[in-house]
Amino acid sequence: MVFALPHDAAAEALDRWISWARRCRIPAFVKLQKRIAKHRDRILAAIEHRLSNGLIESTNTKIRLITRMAYGFKSAEALIAMAMLSLGGHRPVLPGRK
Repeated sequence: MVFALPHDAAAEALDRWISWARRCRIPAFVKLQKRIAKHRDRILAAIEHRLSNGLIESTNTKIRLITRMAYGFKSAEALIAMAMLSLGGHRPVLPGRK
């Protein structure tokens, strides 16, 4: 819910939740609020700028998979070409296909 709100309302909602979780007697919530309070500024910056590192993490995972598939290639250029072909957005027309 916090990520759907405008920045100021999100900051207020996040502060209210942290305050509630501090008084909560459930250990999991107390532990979670400590982590959220520690990263509060970063969370609010992500809300304000509407940015996350999800796309970068996804690309890194795909590159790791391509690297595993490329074991046995004789050169790094083949790995780079495979990554560029898979992730570069360029889709060349293959011979005999339209």
